[in-house]
Amino acid sequence: MSTDISLAGKVAIVTGGGRGIGKSITRHFAEAGANVVIASRKLDVLEATANELADLPGKVYPVTCNVGKKDDLDRLVAETERQFGPADILVNNSVTNIGQGPSLDVTDEMFDKMVEVNVKSCLRLIRLTVPKMIERGTGGSIINVVSISGLQPQFQGLLYSFTKAGLIMMTRNWAQEFGPHGIRVNAIAPGLVQTDFSEFFWKNEGLMNKLEKLQPIRRIGQPDDIGYAALFLASDKSAYLTGQVMTIDGGAMIQPVL
Repeated sequence: MSTDISLAGKVAIVTGGGRGIGKSITRHFAEAGANVVIASRKLDVLEATANELADLPGKVYPVTCNVGKKDDLDRLVAETERQFGPADILVNNSVTNIGQGPSLDVTDEMFDKMVEVNVKSCLRLIRLTVPKMIERGTGGSIINVVSISGLQPQFQGLLYSFTKAGLIMMTRNWAQEFGPHGIRVNAIAPGLVQTDFSEFFWKNEGLMNKLEKLQPIRRIGQPDDIGYAALFLASDKSAYLTGQVMTIDGGAMIQPVL
């Protein structure tokens, strides 16, 4: 079990909730009593996660959704409201990275796809959920999963760094705007976490050797390292915290220059 944190009675949407970081976040939320709608393109992955977590206090409900498509996002929020009611918590976790490589190789199509999934989906979900949070007057919590690559350039990762940096600034703007309504908006910036999405990096033996020699906490991150942080940000325990980027990277950002 997680902690004494309770999300009983809360409704959460977690995009990319079927595996990796999103699955950990979903599990911690459901353990704390929240009803969680998980979304991604692969129904089999979502159903497997929902079945695995079926005995937890909160219900986990899968909805197929391509976050790059507006109609899918409309349907996701409508289905959430039909099943459980309006969302109190939104976790923007879905991501793509199709532009890894030299910046001169980036195409217009790559650019558009990265913006559509990594940035525009978050804007669209905010527009679909926040007005009802404001209308109900009970506050809410938005958590954007970004990356330390949005704080410093990722080598040959122009589009990934650019979209994550953009989402960080959107987080801060939304925190300013929605704070008077009791809605908090924060971001989590993971370092290297062992998921299917990041295997390009953690399967690189040279990179892992470098991490183990230089990073203060000399191991790769695990999804639960992020899941616990998301639980805190979703709960009333973080009631005075908004507009922040929680960097969870084993100290990678403070590696010595020389």
